[in-house]
Amino acid sequence: MTTDSPRWFKSSYSQQGGNCVEWAPATVSTTGVVPVRDSKCPTGPVLMVSADAFAGLVVLAQSAEL
Repeated sequence: MTTDSPRWFKSSYSQQGGNCVEWAPATVSTTGVVPVRDSKCPTGPVLMVSADAFAGLVVLAQSAEL
């Protein structure tokens, strides 16, 4: 089965409830862009960010107090 839809992965915090995101890492290797979406709305809009910007978002999220 072939599909144009990327394979999405949920944030590790998804198991704890709350607001979570999904990302499609395979897209980075072919486009240099990381698609990010709301895990609660998989058919909604997708934010496209550069790999460097995504890395910055991860660092920011890891440093935030939850």
